[in-house]
Formats: sequence, structure tokens, C-alpha cells
Amino acid sequence: MYLHQIKLTQFKNYETADFVFSQRLNCFVGQNGMGKTNLLDSIYYLCMCKSHRGVNDRNVVQHGTDFFRVEGYFTNRSDQEAGKKSKDKIVAKVQPGKKKVFEKNDVEYQKLSEHIGLLPVVIIVPDDTTMATEGSEERRRFVDNTLSQMDKNYLKNLITYNKVLKQRNSALKKFAETRSFNPTLLDTYDAQLIEPAQIISEKRKTFIEQFKPVFNEFYQIICNGKEKVQCGYKSNIDSNNFKELLDASREKDRILGRTTCGIHKDDLSFRIEGHMLRKFGSQGQLKSFVLALKLAQYDFLKKNHSSNPILLLDDIFDKLDEERVQQLIQLILDKNFGQVFITDTHENRVEEIIKNFETDFKKFYIEEGKVKEK
Repeated sequence: MYLHQIKLTQFKNYETADFVFSQRLNCFVGQNGMGKTNLLDSIYYLCMCKSHRGVNDRNVVQHGTDFFRVEGYFTNRSDQEAGKKSKDKIVAKVQPGKKKVFEKNDVEYQKLSEHIGLLPVVIIVPDDTTMATEGSEERRRFVDNTLSQMDKNYLKNLITYNKVLKQRNSALKKFAETRSFNPTLLDTYDAQLIEPAQIISEKRKTFIEQFKPVFNEFYQIICNGKEKVQCGYKSNIDSNNFKELLDASREKDRILGRTTCGIHKDDLSFRIEGHMLRKFGSQGQLKSFVLALKLAQYDFLKKNHSSNPILLLDDIFDKLDEERVQQLIQLILDKNFGQVFITDTHENRVEEIIKNFETDFKKFYIEEGKVKEK
């Protein structure tokens, strides 16, 4: 599956825009703040029903307007090779504060979760290094993003768990505010948390075990075999009875006003040469580590879908030494990637990529939300 065309209306700094893409490589050149990242985000939005930055839709709609629309036409490569001309039309109609509408071929989805996984996508952006340097939330989001695009049952249980967790935390907060306590209500929430938590925990554990060797392979290519890295999974319910943990932490939860144990506390451990990555990794190593994670994510999605995911690369070459840049470019060119979108502020670097590219490509110049194709 590849994106043939996208039309934007009042999406971030694009008042209106219409792009027709190459099915293989698309490069966007422009200074920072011109709209290159916003364009990639619009593609991600069509695939995942939200901005990759996790921001509220009020921050996606163009300033001074009250709605935005993204319309995309996706073509199945196998259908094209068979002589078929069918395209899937995906439309997002969003007015912040009202129900978000997503349509496939003019038919509205009843639930947005029905769409997730139809158009697999991987995005790599400069601030992805926060996955390694900051709290566990970003690392869990990476695992959830991958598994949600591969496994509808995982996504269903994740939605259920997060909904009940929110209700439980709200109750705990209310108890603290009113100086009251209702253990029966907590019993009800606990009973609803246990099954989805166990399913999610098992799927995460299995995924990471399968993921580690693929991740290591990509890292060795990027660093040219010079460094050893490790990726592990940590969960407080992995080897414990979740109900017993909830019971044991109930008084602590009551005092703090939030749920202190569960799969929402899971984490990944990242190490390089046996040391914690966030403490001992250089900027180049941090970026290489995250690039390997994302490329391994791509590989997993590819193996679990009938078509290649879309790969979005936003200004990824900064803070990488020349050797790592060349290894990464060669990897993207040589591997059997599907449709790739690359942004860069340096036209010469884009030209270097293009001159080694043997199949079709398109190059666009972006300036203040306006586009010029070259």
C-alpha cells in the first residue's frame, strides 16, 4: 500500500495543499519551520487517527480556523501490478470539541480503532531520543504503537485497560478530595483491570523477546558493528499476581490518589556496552539506538501486514557522524522498503540520496506552507 495523493485543508500551516507522490521515494527540502514536519504529520494522521506528537487537535487546526480536513488516496501495489486501478479514499474531518470523523471510501468508521492497522506507518523524528533519555511513558508508547498496528485484540484490551484505569484514578482522586473511601468501588475497577492487564503484559513480553534480535541487527548495520547494545522489558506484574499487587498497594493508592502498580508502569531498559544508554550514550549513539528501534519496528509491521508500511523520516541525519549517515542511507536504499518520505534542510544531502536511487522519486521544496515540485 502506498499514498498516491494527499489534500490538506487548514492543517497546521497549510491553508490548502495538494501533493501527488512517488510510490517509492519522496524528498522535502526547506528551512526549519516551513511545514516539512507538518506534512509528514498529516500522513501519520491519516494512518493513525492522531498527530504523532500526541497533541490535542486544537493544536493541529490552522490558527484562526475551527476545523481541518485531510484526504488521502492509497493504492495497493499488488492491485496495481495486476492491472487494477482501485484506490482507497481515506478522509479525516476534524472540528476540535466535536466527534472526530474518519471515512474509508465515503463510509464513516463507527470506531476509530477499526482503522488502526489498515495503513501501517513508522515515523522517525529528531526528538525520538527522548524515548531513551526521559520517563517510561515514551517507551511504552513505542511498544503500544507497534502492537496496536499488528494486533486488533491488543488494541482492544489496551483501550479497555486505559478506560478503567482512568475511572479508578478519578475515584481515588475524589476519595482524597472528599476524605472518603469506597473499597467496593475499587474492587469493581480492580476486577475489570486484571484480564486486559494480563493479556497486554504477555503480548508485550513475547513481542520484546522476538524484537531484540531484529533490533540488534539494525543497530549493528548503523554502527558498522562497533558497539554492543541491549534492550529488555520490565514489568511489575510479569512475575506477580496482579490482584495481589493491587490489594497490597491499595492504601498507598488511596494516599497518593492514583494507581501505583500495573502495566501502565511497564518499561524498557536500554543499554550500550553494558551501561545505561541515557547516562553513557553520546548524541550519535542515542540517535543510532532509536533509529534501530524504529527500523526494527518497520520490519515487524512489514512481516505482519500484506503490504510494506509507509516510512516517514524527519530530519534524521543531524547529530550523526558521516559514517553513520552513509550506513543509514545505504540501508534505506538497499533494504526492501516501501514508500519513503524524507525531510531535510540540506539540499546537497538530499541530492546525495537521490543520485544513488535507482527507482522513481520526487523532490519538493517547502516554504511557508507552500510547495514547489522539482
